[in-house]
Amino acid sequence: MFSLLVVTGAIWLVDEYLLRKRRAAEVPEPWWVEYPKSFFPVILIVFLLRSFLVEPFKIPSGSMLPTLLIGDFILVNKFTYGVRIPIINVKVLDINGPQRGEVMVFRYPDDPSLDYIKRIIGVPGDKITYQNKRLVINGEEVRVEPDGQYGHVESGLRYVSAERYQENIAAGHRHAILIDPEVPTLRVSDVKRFPFRDNCVYNETGFNCTVPPGHYFMMGDNRDSSSDSRYWGFVPDRNIVGKAFLVWWNFEEFKRIGQSIH
Repeated sequence: MFSLLVVTGAIWLVDEYLLRKRRAAEVPEPWWVEYPKSFFPVILIVFLLRSFLVEPFKIPSGSMLPTLLIGDFILVNKFTYGVRIPIINVKVLDINGPQRGEVMVFRYPDDPSLDYIKRIIGVPGDKITYQNKRLVINGEEVRVEPDGQYGHVESGLRYVSAERYQENIAAGHRHAILIDPEVPTLRVSDVKRFPFRDNCVYNETGFNCTVPPGHYFMMGDNRDSSSDSRYWGFVPDRNIVGKAFLVWWNFEEFKRIGQSIH
């Protein structure tokens, strides 16, 4: 979209200050000038909306089940966590800091061209412990309540019957998570080398990590089917895109339209 904005804007400027002066009044604009000039204002408005207000995303995987389903189209608030300059993503105005329990879209640290969505588990300075599938933050075990079973089909057409829990990670952030009892707590062999890796200690039953300044620890709600901070590390503040807040469309489940994301 930025490329389209630059191209159409450049054509509009060239025509406004150069070509139009050389064109006879009775000669119509050529199509390659008329179309870009017509589209430029629309592209500019959409670009500004997506850069500073809201941006749409599509959920591509089941890592956030049952909160978000594959195929959900969601809206992301771009200014909740501060105003950033488009493209270079440099923050110019602080508004609110990300809080534990919020669902956040961010640029994947290993490949910033990819957008990921996970839940914020740890903020700077937090000590996160995950042992035997129980989460502890700063020495306090996060309370969970059994909430029945949840069946779903994963990639490869494997049917999974997971245990569903209600997790209270922070005041006002009660949400559902899934635990698959057939999957080990952690696949240590899949843990990568990442910045501040020395802040974490891993073993076969889990890990503990201290979140470094300016970074966040993210996990998927589908705990045993999520590639997240457990495996590739912390998310730096500069990678933040925004806070997910609404499901605005789903082609297969219309009842999800308009649901808030908690």
